[in-house]
Amino acid sequence: MKALRLEATGKLALREVERPDPGVGELLVRVEACGICGTDRHLFLGEFPSKPPVTLGHEFCGIIERVGDGVSGFREGMRVTGDPNIACGQCPECQRGRVNLCHNLQATGIHRDGGFAEYVCIPQQKAFELPLALPPLHGAFCEPLACCIHGVDLAEIRTGSSVVVLGGGVIGLLVVQLARLAGATKVVLVTRSEEKRRVAERLGATANADPSVGDIVSRLTAHDGLLPGGADVVIECAGVAETIEQAPGLARRGGTVVILGVMPQGVKVAIEPFDLLFREIKLVSSFINPFTHRRAAELIASGTIQVEPLISRRIGFKEGVEAISNPARKGEIRALVVPGID
Repeated sequence: MKALRLEATGKLALREVERPDPGVGELLVRVEACGICGTDRHLFLGEFPSKPPVTLGHEFCGIIERVGDGVSGFREGMRVTGDPNIACGQCPECQRGRVNLCHNLQATGIHRDGGFAEYVCIPQQKAFELPLALPPLHGAFCEPLACCIHGVDLAEIRTGSSVVVLGGGVIGLLVVQLARLAGATKVVLVTRSEEKRRVAERLGATANADPSVGDIVSRLTAHDGLLPGGADVVIECAGVAETIEQAPGLARRGGTVVILGVMPQGVKVAIEPFDLLFREIKLVSSFINPFTHRRAAELIASGTIQVEPLISRRIGFKEGVEAISNPARKGEIRALVVPGID
């Protein structure tokens, strides 16, 4: 079968490999679509820990081709989405219920072969059924949505809250929708991309702002700004130093800042502790998707969360090599690798 293999830092190649066989308790899934995440680019550049050689791809869905011994509740022909994160269940963090902080965490598409392939094997505990009537590409958004749900849970958005979302990529545009579902009445999306600002308003943002025009903090928080005094919640979804440094200044006194975007390992940012202290800003980080993948699958399956506007292009494996090895195209929200296009 075809697979996109990270063979070493900076070396990604399309290879012919053996189709995997499902082990005990595993499902062999014929991949229908797999999203290209910013983390895939970090992996390619060596900015996020991985274990090459490995097939990348952690945002996938597909049809069960075969079930391994000991599998129950799943059958051939079912459509499933896969939660890539596999905790050991034994370490102190797992015993505390903090499975996303597992000392022995393994992730499909990072540490074990993933979804940029014609087939992928996943443990049955990490599979969640999706309707066959669902457009197959929509299922590839379950994993990023699950991560967003965790971040929004940590934000503790309440009815009537005001929220600033920094970053107009997939994560930011999913968070806009989740914030409105959580009861936020004011949701401001901040991104340089005019196209993404328009999409955000279609998806529920009440306002948007271009951070390249003037000082975004004063523009939003001034007495005559969009959110005088600042927002109840600021969610950083871009994963860049500039927006992380801006985030506390956009929060009101007693507000909450959630860091959801992924920055390259080792990058430092400048934040003023006195400001956090004096205004009692709650600074929270959010890592992956503990116990949220099922909720994501249900929201996608029901159509409550819109993902069709987030699909920028569908590409095959050959284009996938180029797409992962380079920055996203200007204005691109999500590119999906679809087996069979080549």
